[in-house]
Formats: sequence, structure tokens, C-alpha cells
Amino acid sequence: MMARLSVWRSPVTVPLSWIGELTTGVRCSSSMPIVRPAYSDSSSIIRSFSEIPGLWKNGMANLYHFWKLDGFRNLHHIMVQNFNTFGPIYREKIGHYESVNIINPEDAAILFKAEGHYPKRLKVEAWTLYRDYRNRKYGVLLKNGEDWRSNRLILNKEVICPKVLGNFVPLLEEVGQDFVARVHKKIKQSGQNKWTTDLSQELFKYALESVSSVLYGERLGLMLDYIDPDAQHFIDCITLMFKTTSPMLFIPPALLRKIGAKVWQDHVEAWDGIFHQADHCIYNIYRELRKESGTPKKYPGVLASLLMLDKLSIEDIKASITELMAGGVDTTSITLLWTLYELARHPKLQDELRAEVAAARAESQGDMQEMLKRIPLVKGALKETLRLHPVAVSLQRYIAEDIIIQNYHIPAGTLVQLGLYAMGRDPKVFSRPEQYQPSRWLRTETHYFRSLGFGFGPRQCLGRRIAEAEMQIFLIHMLENFRVEKQRHVEVKSTFELILLPEKPILLTLKPLHGSR
Repeated sequence: MMARLSVWRSPVTVPLSWIGELTTGVRCSSSMPIVRPAYSDSSSIIRSFSEIPGLWKNGMANLYHFWKLDGFRNLHHIMVQNFNTFGPIYREKIGHYESVNIINPEDAAILFKAEGHYPKRLKVEAWTLYRDYRNRKYGVLLKNGEDWRSNRLILNKEVICPKVLGNFVPLLEEVGQDFVARVHKKIKQSGQNKWTTDLSQELFKYALESVSSVLYGERLGLMLDYIDPDAQHFIDCITLMFKTTSPMLFIPPALLRKIGAKVWQDHVEAWDGIFHQADHCIYNIYRELRKESGTPKKYPGVLASLLMLDKLSIEDIKASITELMAGGVDTTSITLLWTLYELARHPKLQDELRAEVAAARAESQGDMQEMLKRIPLVKGALKETLRLHPVAVSLQRYIAEDIIIQNYHIPAGTLVQLGLYAMGRDPKVFSRPEQYQPSRWLRTETHYFRSLGFGFGPRQCLGRRIAEAEMQIFLIHMLENFRVEKQRHVEVKSTFELILLPEKPILLTLKPLHGSR
């Protein structure tokens, strides 16, 4: 089993792709590539699907060139380059994977209006094949059709409805306070009144502890120096699951299973460990529920709440909760890492955010749920991070009806992708896109289909409320307690490995605002 020393991963030479719903060329020299103005067609003539520009006539040849150009780690840069080359729409086929790619927010609106009653996103075949192999249920991330819809409607009320936020906040605040205490302890141990480190592992543990607390109503003890071996095994399994998913996005996992490839065997081992943790948590919750007489005194977690609701089968609940748990750790921890990196690059912005948090605490008299209503610039900072460093570089839908985009006819059933990373760097969509400006989200200018870090519509990220509250509470506590600094003259670019990651470890320095504790 691979030990997780850091969220940063070394480069690999295997195909990679992207995540939507928890979301050809050489490496660009800049971490902030600019999209050229989109080409427009003023005529009203509707062109055929076969006339869409791009590289789609020889999938295997494209796959070979993609691999030769190290495209699997630079997919986000390649999408930008393709939009530069072909304009605001292009068609692509890499291996057996074919899609139409778009960049304009107005075209995104057309796409999502055509997603149908049962929106369907890109299928992660490695995940579905594992479930078929082990005879396990699909969760809502992997389901489609009426089965997906009926499950999703029930889960929405327990997970994403704004009214449930009050259940999550006390649990998340407790983890946030423990994280602050841990950082102060590290600073004290350093003997220098500061702590310089790669925070990726600490943020991963914070995210896992947070989502575990909300979903299972159970703390894993990851804010302690000693980590229980079972919890560490769970961490290793999540890491291995993501790492082994990557090669199987362009290479059919059924083929890898048939030849007994190690990547498939490791993938099975990883998911086995993840589901084992879910089984353990369900057993603990059943035991606690049997002890309880009547309604629990405090919120017991999403899993227990769903079990008491008794509207989904135990296997359906376990499948969806396990997917939420597995998909909600790397995504939030990496977003927080990028946010801290950007705040370290902008000290004056840190002060502005800190002032907003101080005012919000005074106005709300320390009530965290009220504070979350009074921090628009902090929320803007997270949106700005997701614009520049989106977890998923694209959003995908299989359209349920024929549509016209950029005067091209796209037939029903086609996979259409919105390039989130490319759109975030498009000067036609965002003024001065290379600059980190959270205040842009406070202006009255239109944000129409421009903030899509959590997806859109009925198939948007199910864990959105948990993730948003988790990250906002984290930033509140960090801003109140520490100043964040980075190494001078060190800029970090991104690499693509299923999600968008720092190309190398980010070293940050945390200094206490109020002296040592």
C-alpha cells in the first residue's frame, strides 16, 4: 500500500481525465495561458456535426500524439491551446474517448438547458467496473435515469438543501478549531514563532476529518499527532483510488482487468478499503442508534439521518455516502491549498479578508452560522480560486436533445464539455484573467454561467454545501489566527492528474497574529 506523504504526486506517463459531479499541444511556458478572442460566424447557416473543427478523425493516432507530447499531465493547457487554434468550439477524439468542447458562458447555458430530465455526465468506467466486479450498488455519482433521480431527490433534502447547513456548521467549526490548535502546537515546537511546511498532507487530513464528521457523525482523530492505523489505511486507500483511476480513463479498465494489470488490482484493493471503512462506520452508527431512545440529542451525521429516514435501502445509502466521502477530500484540500497560496501572494488582500472576518464576528456575536452570511469577500476568494485553479478542468454532459452551438448542429447523445480552466483564463469572459481578484465576484457585472466550480443544475456536486461551509470556516479560523507567507520568487504551476494539482510542493509559512501560545 502506498503511504500518503503529500497530496502532491510525482508525474506519471499514463492517460488522465477529469471529475465533474463530488467537478493537443506541447506544455505551455506560462501558468496563465491566454485564450485568443473566439471566432464568430455572423451567418445564420447551420453547419453539420462533421464540419466542427478539431482533431476527431483518427482517435488512436491522436492518442499516440497526445502521449508523445506529455498531454496527460497538461490536459488543461492543451484545451486552452485547442480553443486558441480552433475557436470557441472544437471536436476531439483521443483513443475511444470523443467529445465536443465549448468555452463561452452563453454556450454553456445552451448545453445545460439540453441536459434533459435525467442529466448524464462522463462515466468513470473504472469505478463502475469495480462495483460490478464486487456486486456493489452504484451511488448517485454513478447512477443514471430514474434510479438516479429518485435517490438524488431524497439525498438533496439531507445534504444540499440550504436548511441543513445549520446541522453541519457546529461539526465543521469543531474541526476548524482543532486545526488551529494543531498549527499553534507546530509553531511552538518549531521554536521560531513560525511554521514553514508543505501543508498538503495537513489539509488532506483536515478535509477528511471534516467530511467524516458530517457524513458519519464520527471523528477519525486526524488532528492528533498519532493517527490510528485504520484511519491511515483509509487515507492510503483514497490516495491509491485516485492514482489508479487516472490510467483507466483512456485505456479501457475491462482490458486491464482481463490481463490482470497491477493498476486494476491496486484499484480494487483501494475501493475495498474505502468500502470497509463505510461498513465499519455503519456498524458503529447502528450500535449507537440502538442505544438511543427517541430522537438523538445532537445531529448524528448524514448517514444516521438517512438510516432513520428509512427512504433508501442501506446499500443505496452506503454507496452514495462512500462516493461523497471518497470524492470530497482531495477536492476541498487542494482548493484550500491553492487559496492559501494565492493569499500568501497577496498580503494586502489577506488584510482585507481579515478585516471582513473581524467585522462579521462582531456583528454576529460569534455565531458561526451568522458569520457565514457576512463574508462575501471570503466567498469571493474561494470562487476566484476555483476560477484560476478549478478542481475539474471541464464539466461534461451527454445532451438529451439536438442543439445548435456556434452555428453547428450537435446531435442528441453527444458528450459536450465546457472547458472550465480555459474559460477562467479567457479575457473575453474575465477582465485581467491572470490576476487574482476576489472583488470581481462582488461587482454588479453579470456572473451568468461563469462560476461553475461545483457544476450546475440537478447534477451539481451533491457535497456542495458541506464543501463550501468547510472551506469558509477554515479560512475564517486561519485569517483570525495566522498570517500566511510564501517563498519569495517561487511561483507554482499546475499539473493535471485526475484533478488539477500543484506541479511541485507548495511551501508556506504560518505566523501567529497574536504572539506565541
